[in-house]
Amino acid sequence: MSIISTQDSIEQITTVQGGGSDDDFPDDGGGGGSSGDRKMSAFEEISKSNERVKLVVWFLLLIVLMTFAGIIAAYVVVSTNQAMEWKPFELPTQIWVSTALLLGSSAAYELSHRMRLGGRQTASRNWLIATAVLGGIFIASQTLAWLGLYRAGFYLESNPYAGFFYFLTALHAVHVAGGITVLGYMMLRSWFPTIDDVELSARNAWSKAIGLYWHCMDGLWILLVMLLALWK
Repeated sequence: MSIISTQDSIEQITTVQGGGSDDDFPDDGGGGGSSGDRKMSAFEEISKSNERVKLVVWFLLLIVLMTFAGIIAAYVVVSTNQAMEWKPFELPTQIWVSTALLLGSSAAYELSHRMRLGGRQTASRNWLIATAVLGGIFIASQTLAWLGLYRAGFYLESNPYAGFFYFLTALHAVHVAGGITVLGYMMLRSWFPTIDDVELSARNAWSKAIGLYWHCMDGLWILLVMLLALWK
């Protein structure tokens, strides 16, 4: 009788343990697969989001370049007509200071991106801050250039060359300010280092997209300065 009771008890315990294993504690293979599926799904969502970011950046750049192309074409036509009121002037020294600042900001951003890809997240963030600061100083430098020219008597209404100078450089400064705003978002998002692969992938993609925009603003500025300095 004792032996029978012991066997019954063992069977009951086995049944309970088996049921608990099936219902409450999934096997390692199932749990690992589920976690892997969730991670893969997250990567897929991030990948789709990154592609959307790239498309938006390329679309914005296309609009920006088309806008400037139209204004530059008008500049060339007006300057070629040799109107009496067309009075070009030497670009102020501040323009060359602004150029150096923007080139420095572009170099700082490239360093930030490379540091990020190399896993040096804190250094990358610091270079990102340097990029934004140099961009802000660039806009301040441009403001000084405009004020200096205005005080020297170069007005919009009396000189088409001055009008194009103010409009082209001011429009470019607006786009640089927009880039600084996005840099601010990137700084906040990457302020603290992370070891999460999905988040790192997202940060790297954002960094690449923002870098494309920032470097294009740099190249566009060089084109504008060459146009205003050499095509008069």
